[in-house]
Amino acid sequence: MASALIRSRILSKASRTNKPNSRFFCSNKESTISSQPIISDLSAAAGEAPAQAVGSSENKAWSFFKYGIVGALTGATAFAGYASYAWMKWRKKTKALRESVNYTAGNDASNVERYQGLLYSTAMTVPAKAVELYLDMRRLLEEHVKGFTEPASEKLLPDLHPAEQHVFTLVLDLNETIIYSDWKRDRGWRTFKRPGVDDFLQHVGKFYEIVVYSDQLSMYVDPVVERLDTNHFIRYRLSRSATKYQDGKHYRDLSKLNRDPGKILYVSGHAFENSLQPENCVPIKAFKTDDMGEVPLDTALLDLIPFLEYVARNSPSDIRKIIRGECKNRGSKVASGIVEAQG
Repeated sequence: MASALIRSRILSKASRTNKPNSRFFCSNKESTISSQPIISDLSAAAGEAPAQAVGSSENKAWSFFKYGIVGALTGATAFAGYASYAWMKWRKKTKALRESVNYTAGNDASNVERYQGLLYSTAMTVPAKAVELYLDMRRLLEEHVKGFTEPASEKLLPDLHPAEQHVFTLVLDLNETIIYSDWKRDRGWRTFKRPGVDDFLQHVGKFYEIVVYSDQLSMYVDPVVERLDTNHFIRYRLSRSATKYQDGKHYRDLSKLNRDPGKILYVSGHAFENSLQPENCVPIKAFKTDDMGEVPLDTALLDLIPFLEYVARNSPSDIRKIIRGECKNRGSKVASGIVEAQG
């Protein structure tokens, strides 16, 4: 009886000591498991926060840089215009002051008048020289600003060889005409060739002097053209330094090409928007990728070949008259219209 009582007390004590230990491990396990997703969420959030902050700062910096460049170029253009106007205005207004340095009394003047004239001429020397210095500095500043707004040279292309005076010059825009480039932060730049561009260059290169004229920087134009035209059908490439900056935009100035204006054709997906000579423009559909980023079916360049070949073989005296007439009658369907009209 006594042994049974002792046994029951030992089991009761053991059960009381084991129950708290069981609850402790269970609570520890539960707390550990429940804390795992919280920790991972916090780490993910901590990783995303700096990435979002970096992305936001990069976007702000790029926007600030872009608008800063546009503002600077616009301001330079406005300042150049004002400087030119003010320089001529001040030159006219200060003409009398600058000429007063050379004042001399007449032969019949008295000694007093001659002495007064000498004093007046001497007194006006310093102001006149100061005005001359100001006008010279303004002229130099104006010439410096023109370096950013005007084409780099009055003759962007070298003279044609005498045996090639009959050859037409085909000027091609780059982006959205024979290639398309876009940029995204997650993958960078992608450049696509327009379908048929290789056959187009090979065929029209037999008849035309081909020039690429872009408003992009030369550091972009040169490597793109080198990879695009491995057979060197493109004779010359002109970049942003050859454009005219006007009203906040870079325009192609075909009058600076050192070629007969009646033998220049400018082909572009935005021909009338970025050229100062619309009478030389042959517009085609702008080339872009679709919403999925894929190159669509496009035959615009190949469709242009019959018209260009016809012009080269028949050599009209002034291509501008034909383009002007077709643009007036048929809008933007210049190429097909000329072929039908002449055929």
